[in-house]
Amino acid sequence: MANYIHVPPGSPEVPKLDVTVQDQEEQRCRDGALSLLRHLRPHWDPREVTLQLFTDGITNKLIACYVGDTMEDVVLVRIYGNKTELLVDRDEEVKSFRVLQAHGCAPQLYCTFNNGLCYEFIQGEALDPQHVCNPAIFRLIARQLAKIHAIHAHNGWIPKSNLWLKMGKYFSLIPTGFADEDINKRFLSDIPSPQLLQEEMTWMKEILSNLGSPVVLCHNDLLCKNIIYNEKQGDVQFIDYEYSGYNYLAYDIGNHFNEFAGVSDVDYSLYPDRELQGQWLRSYLEAYKEYKGFGSEVTEKEVETLFIQVNQFALASHFFWGLWALIQAKYSTIEFDFLGYAVVRFKQYFKMKPEVTALKMPE
Repeated sequence: MANYIHVPPGSPEVPKLDVTVQDQEEQRCRDGALSLLRHLRPHWDPREVTLQLFTDGITNKLIACYVGDTMEDVVLVRIYGNKTELLVDRDEEVKSFRVLQAHGCAPQLYCTFNNGLCYEFIQGEALDPQHVCNPAIFRLIARQLAKIHAIHAHNGWIPKSNLWLKMGKYFSLIPTGFADEDINKRFLSDIPSPQLLQEEMTWMKEILSNLGSPVVLCHNDLLCKNIIYNEKQGDVQFIDYEYSGYNYLAYDIGNHFNEFAGVSDVDYSLYPDRELQGQWLRSYLEAYKEYKGFGSEVTEKEVETLFIQVNQFALASHFFWGLWALIQAKYSTIEFDFLGYAVVRFKQYFKMKPEVTALKMPE
């Protein structure tokens, strides 16, 4: 598999510190964070450092470190979740981070360490489902995503999507059962059989690969909490590039639309309707063409074509995160009902499939 993400020359190198941060006990976690800060903020007095744990993430642990009350300079320490190396290519993540940073689309990456990385805190508010359907905010999100999709970071290769490869890898890692009897019962009754999952993957690859969606640099995990809105500056920034890489443009948008439903209390009645999607996609296409230097004239046919591609690729997003959640259900130490989440995603996949496959491309 060709390695498509090419870090531009002159990008600052990212130091790798030989530190392991233990996250199970508070004191050991603090000790680990302080040894990172000795390198990153040598002038900080360790006795005055405040550590604040963010609890939104369901892949990793995230800790904010700062001195004083103003939170002007905050170092974020992200500790990778248990066995997440099965799900995430950490080298690719750092490359994506550096590429996005070079294009002004990401915060500064301070260092990596044995089981995580440290980066700059972005001032602003992590969004919720009620924010992403607000036109003033979703237009900013559409433009920012277009900016990322327009980045040329493949050094002359014609990039291919690694979606099917990654999905195949996740499929090979899903558990065949659970030791806990009740969980196992639920797993066997509510999760589709491996045979059925395999058939659906084959069908998706055949249909979606031929929709004509361009392969671009994608975020691939644009859930509400990964969008930071700064009202004062009137802009949005995206965080968390663990799943980013070259993928179909329509997948990234379809995945974001699925996230309108939220994560902990998933409600698919919040999936954006045709009218909202039309406005969102028009804003996106105008910005994408602008960034690519194609003018910004967008036709109704272009919006309609993208609408169909996006809603069909939303199926692949449900499937991908369904497989992901099954692996997390087996390995993750984070308190979250991963099995329940997998059930919800696969259910929605099968519910959406007839609706979106009935959509026909405009003549």
